[in-house]
Amino acid sequence: MGYLLRNCDFVITWINNELRILRNVDIAIDNGLIVNVGNIARGTYEEIDCSGHAVIPGLVNAHTHTPMSLLRGFYDDAELITWLNKMWSVERELTRDVISLGSELSIIEMVMSGTTAFIDMYHYPDVTASVALRYGLRAALGPTFIDTLRSPALVENELRNFLSMYGDSSLIRPIINVHSIYAVSRDTLLRIKDLSNELNLPIQIHASETRDEVYESKRRFGMFPVEYLNSLGLILSKTQLVHLGWVTNWELSIIAKANARVTHAPTSNMKLATAGHFPMRELIDMGVTVTLGTDGPASNNSLDMFREMKMAVLLQRHSYWDVGIKAIHAFKAATINGYKLLGLNGGCINNGCVADLVLLDLSSPRLQPARDDNILSNIVYSADGSDVDMVIVDGKVIYDRSRDYPVLRERARNIGERLNDFIRKFL
Repeated sequence: MGYLLRNCDFVITWINNELRILRNVDIAIDNGLIVNVGNIARGTYEEIDCSGHAVIPGLVNAHTHTPMSLLRGFYDDAELITWLNKMWSVERELTRDVISLGSELSIIEMVMSGTTAFIDMYHYPDVTASVALRYGLRAALGPTFIDTLRSPALVENELRNFLSMYGDSSLIRPIINVHSIYAVSRDTLLRIKDLSNELNLPIQIHASETRDEVYESKRRFGMFPVEYLNSLGLILSKTQLVHLGWVTNWELSIIAKANARVTHAPTSNMKLATAGHFPMRELIDMGVTVTLGTDGPASNNSLDMFREMKMAVLLQRHSYWDVGIKAIHAFKAATINGYKLLGLNGGCINNGCVADLVLLDLSSPRLQPARDDNILSNIVYSADGSDVDMVIVDGKVIYDRSRDYPVLRERARNIGERLNDFIRKFL
């Protein structure tokens, strides 16, 4: 039996790549897909009262390090390289049990704040995947190549095992994670290219995040990071480049020509003082798929994609000195573009779209007054994750605030206490 969301006040969707706002309509869901939107007759559906709600497509956190909630607030006031070295000193001591707890804490936060899918980069991805499946979230993840911590041969073996475990999953998508050009060798990068082709897996990599990274790349290779990756055949349509705060103008053409995907993580970049500028407007104008991520809960420190949409717009306006980047651009990056990155027909509320939906409580003062002309602005600039009443993924209700809120809050508190026991030895 599917669901019928009855009498939704607002439905915000994409039709033919244009934003549409529908009023007072029903949404029928069957077998994980949206099968009808409009005025729908009663049938065999289980009905959900959608009155008093705005329905939006699920939000995709296109780049994060999910288990790092265990390090939230641990070493907040340092620049990136100093901060990374401190993180790595703890991460060398992580166990599967600790990873499981950190993953669960983050996934609880994401579920409660309207994220329906996330793209992850961290150790023990099978542990995070199992927690995501338990809560019903979509996730794209896989072992991370980082030569300074683990042997590439060991990571490759883990990748093959991970693919055999989750290659047929409807919710888990295996990917190849690469930390950065400064954390892996040229030989490792070439092997990653071969693995991507052999296994038909996408690649996620941090690139041009800091000025030091760009200068060091130019010194060592005679090229900037995107140029260097391209010289190795690694700028592909299945490549996801994260950060790009110090990317050059001519590298944008390389990205666009390859139809590579990019991810902006504005809050983390500001917090870690990486400076530079993510050229969102230029990338959009060139037809590049721009997505949005929080980065990890140790560098953000929130996983709330509503906050991230607002931060993306504000940082772009601050950098450009104009209002060319608008709410619609951030909303598109967080919804339909995120699903393009995942290779799914999602981020939309139309017939045939995957049934990944978020119901927002219109009685929230942050969403009032609500009208056709301001509802999107309210969602991007004013709403936050606490306005989420219900989350549906793959046609299943995975979060109902009226039922799940106290249970998840208590579970999060218990996890926090156990993680504190682990972290205290590093203080």
